[in-house]
Amino acid sequence: CPICTLPIPLPIGEHCIFKSCCMKRICNGCVMAAQKRGMFDCAFCRTPCPDNYADNLAMVQARVVKKDPEAINFLGERYGHGGKLGLQKDLKKAVALWTEAAELGSLK
Repeated sequence: CPICTLPIPLPIGEHCIFKSCCMKRICNGCVMAAQKRGMFDCAFCRTPCPDNYADNLAMVQARVVKKDPEAINFLGERYGHGGKLGLQKDLKKAVALWTEAAELGSLK
């Protein structure tokens, strides 16, 4: 976790939340601690959480324009699996995004 620096146990999806504003995985403990203090925004970057898919997608696309490899990979995953963030499955676009992310240094 980038906040407490403790390793997130496996399976990661059950023990953390992925924030599209900063492209960070934050452990459930840090999220809960922030909420106990009255902070309901992102615990890492303090950005208000988006209310809908359109706002969430806009945050991701803003990071894609800035050539963030994690954001590009994340958007590729959304196109590859379809149905997420209101995007339809498009494998050609997903592969192109994954290739770009890899060229920019994404390890995923």
